[in-house]
Formats: sequence, structure tokens, C-alpha cells
Amino acid sequence: MKKLLVLCLYAISFLVSVDAAYAQESDDVGIEEKLGQFVPDSLIFKDEQGTSVNLKSLITKPTILSFVYYRCPGICNPLLSGLVDVLDKVRLEPGKDFNVLTISFDETDTSVTGSEKKKNYMAGFSRNFPENSWRFLTGDKANIAALTSATGFKFKKQGNDFLHTGVIMFLSPDGKIVRYIYGITFLPFDVKMALTEAAEGRIGSTVSRVLLYCFSYDPDGRKYVFNITRVAGIGILFLLGMFLLYLTVLHKLLKKRKAPENTPNESKLS
Repeated sequence: MKKLLVLCLYAISFLVSVDAAYAQESDDVGIEEKLGQFVPDSLIFKDEQGTSVNLKSLITKPTILSFVYYRCPGICNPLLSGLVDVLDKVRLEPGKDFNVLTISFDETDTSVTGSEKKKNYMAGFSRNFPENSWRFLTGDKANIAALTSATGFKFKKQGNDFLHTGVIMFLSPDGKIVRYIYGITFLPFDVKMALTEAAEGRIGSTVSRVLLYCFSYDPDGRKYVFNITRVAGIGILFLLGMFLLYLTVLHKLLKKRKAPENTPNESKLS
């Protein structure tokens, strides 16, 4: 038991050190939540027609904000598909109860690529979704940097592509950040609750960030891949914990079974 316990502790310490090293490498990528803070007032972006718009003027209702770049080879497309899927199921009315903003964090993206993306995803709805209720925006480096900094979205350029995470954010009608939901697929209940909180200006609790740790960028293959080391580590930790718990319980049960057998012998000796 002692040897097994020591072995488990060594395994756990190794996995923790790997996890810490990965986290250190990812300090410049991910999300630094800015719950309760506001989107800046003076940011200017371009819409799908190439018209300059003040970002704050588009946030007049509870708003879902997503950051992507339009030529992304990885999680951007699945994230937008996940948004289409969940918004098709949410029993709220777009344009009345909420709006959606998708903003490219790549300053080389143009209104043309934004317009093409919009056509692709708007065609995916099975219900009526007003054109003006989901805007695809582009901007220059300064405005992008100001917005991503204000919302805590951290990304890193690698070659011609970017390392980033999948997340959607929820803003109140006055531009306050009230919720983050991580991943590329979303539950209708979570989205509806987040929009309800946004409508009331209430800050909601963060939904699990597990998918932030499951995908990493493969610069050679130029794609996002499943981070098997991290997920396997979590699985091993869980299994080790369950095994140790099993051995502890088994040891106690065996002690209880042996105790009555010793009692008669002890009484005879006395």
C-alpha cells in the first residue's frame, strides 16, 4: 500500500508539473475575464457592406459577442456553426430579445470576407433570423486591440494563423460584460439564461472552461488538435484517486471482517 501510494504521488506530481508548464506557455492566450466591465464607447469597425459603425451603437439589446478570424482553419468555423445550432433552438426572438456580433481579430480580414461568412451561416438557420440581428465586423489593429483587451480575449499570431480559444461573451444593452461561455458547442439553457442575465444587467457564473484546455494549435499541420496529454492527465488523476479510494475502503472492510475472528481465541486464552 505504501509503495503504491508513493507511486501515485509521483505520478500526480509529474502531471501537475506538466499542467503548470502548459499553463505557463499559454499565459498570452486564453481569457482574462472582465465581468462587470464595459465595452469602450468610441470603437469603430466596418460592417459587411464596408460601412464604418460605432460598436456601441450596435449594442442596444442583450448581445452575444464572438471573436474569430474569417480564414481560420480550426475552431472558428465549428464555433460559428455551434452558434447557429443553439440559436435555432433558443426560444427567444432575434432582433427583439437579443442580437449577435461576430468580430474578426485579424486586421487583414475585410468586409468582403465578413459578408461571405455571414451568408454561409445565415443560410444555416431553419427559422427566420433577421439579417441585422447578426453582424459580421472587421476592424483595424488599434480598434481590435482595444476591444479584445477590454473583454479579456487574448490571442497570439503564429505564422499566418492565430492561437486562440473558443468562447462567446454576453453583453448587457449598455455594453457591460455579464457572462462567458467556453467551447464551440453550447446548450440552449445556458445561452437563454445568459441572455436573461444580460437583459437584467446581472453578472452570471462562468460555465465550465474545460474546452479551453482540450485544444491546442499545431503550427506544422496548421490546425487545432485535441490536446491528448492534458486530457489523459486529468483522466489518470481521476482513476488514481478512485483506485486509492477503493483500496482504502477495501482495507477497512478487511479489518472489520478479521476483528470478530480474533475475539473467541482471545477469550479462551484468558
